[in-house]
Amino acid sequence: MTIALNATDSGAQTSDPSQKYEPGSAFRRYKIALPLTVLAFMAALGGLSAIIFPLQIQKFEFARYFVGADASVDLKQLSDLKAAIAAGSTVPTAEQSRLVGLLNQYEAARAHALSIGMTLVFALTMLMQPIVGVLSDRTRSVWGRRAPWIAAGGVLGAAAIISLRYSSTVGMLIAAFALAQLALNLATGPLNTTVADRVPEANLASVSSLQGLGLLLGSLIGALITGQLYAAVGTDAVFPLAIGVLVVGIAFVLIARDRSSVDIHAPKVSPWAMFASLFASLKDRDFALVWVARAVLMLGWQLTGTFGVYMLQSYVQPTLTAAEAAKIAPLMGAVSAPATLVAMAVAGRLSDRWQKRKIFVIVGSVGLALSFLVPAFWPALPALFIQHAIAGVSMGLYLAIDTALMIDVLPDKEASAGRDLGMTNVATTLGMTLGPIVAGQLVALTGSYQLVWIAGAVIVAFAAYLVVPVRRAA
Repeated sequence: MTIALNATDSGAQTSDPSQKYEPGSAFRRYKIALPLTVLAFMAALGGLSAIIFPLQIQKFEFARYFVGADASVDLKQLSDLKAAIAAGSTVPTAEQSRLVGLLNQYEAARAHALSIGMTLVFALTMLMQPIVGVLSDRTRSVWGRRAPWIAAGGVLGAAAIISLRYSSTVGMLIAAFALAQLALNLATGPLNTTVADRVPEANLASVSSLQGLGLLLGSLIGALITGQLYAAVGTDAVFPLAIGVLVVGIAFVLIARDRSSVDIHAPKVSPWAMFASLFASLKDRDFALVWVARAVLMLGWQLTGTFGVYMLQSYVQPTLTAAEAAKIAPLMGAVSAPATLVAMAVAGRLSDRWQKRKIFVIVGSVGLALSFLVPAFWPALPALFIQHAIAGVSMGLYLAIDTALMIDVLPDKEASAGRDLGMTNVATTLGMTLGPIVAGQLVALTGSYQLVWIAGAVIVAFAAYLVVPVRRAA
């Protein structure tokens, strides 16, 4: 494999680097392979982000604060005691006050370590995604432009995921998690770009909905299975995730073969010129609006999702144990799956039939914002299930159409799709990078998770507002 860099800010030029699918078996294979591959990669990311990483952080921080005789303390009972003291129904003894003080320090440190780790990981991913997009646009290979990156991401991602199993400190855990995220994003960026490369305009929303289906179900299934496995076998739960990304990543490039890109012709360019070209698409007004809207929505989404497993142990009443939280956290996502599937299927079909994109993205964003208000004013486990059900419908509308909307407003679909869709991945990751920072600060300043939900609602509503003035899409 070689990489050709174009001196202009557009992508590599070739007589036919890829070709839109015609109706037939190849297109059918692709429509099956794409969502399954997205599902496998997102299952790994979902299992790591929602279960393994936060619970391992929690495990290390607990050992730092509760030592000696305090190591046997029951966190659930201590959290319930803290709530009773705050409600004025219990007057604490001196020993109880000391333990509640330790609990407060532990909770703050846990939230801080998780937010720092997530922020670092997402920031590194954000820097890498557009660069991989540019390089994949210019990759010369008999396997095509995207396949080498997808295969490499599967192999390296599997190795990095397994390394989490052997991390023994917070620093090592963050490093292993970062490597896993970076490796998997080597694959997911080029994988998403195959939609722009190969799918005809008339089928964009339908295929985008399949892609969104894999995205949603992958995160849900990954968290659900990993939560059950973690409760049973601890960090050995990483092995099924690693095997999944390895096998499915390789299978995709073999089943949904790309056309050869060995005939790409492009002069060499300096690294600085390549870096500068990454931001060319943001000069386009419509692309910039949709890009910022995605970043803002992902900020609100990640803001409320960062401490999900911690909220079950500290925010809802009555509180749960860590083992209970590991099992129940994924179940909250499971309640949204049927509504999400129906919303995605209906939205994809209607969007292609009506050739409308914006209305689905706007309604989905507003619905998500409203869902956050339920647990904001009702801190109970049923409220979280209701919130996830409403959010499921809302994200079904959003995920089914948002990629199609992004493709509609691409400045140059033929020459620089990989670069510009890489920038859309940056929008996703930028929001997810800022989310943990903002969430961590809100928890640190208020000592409560309520403001996290309220802030998330305001932020996501603003994301809906940003889509309204987009002109180059209906």
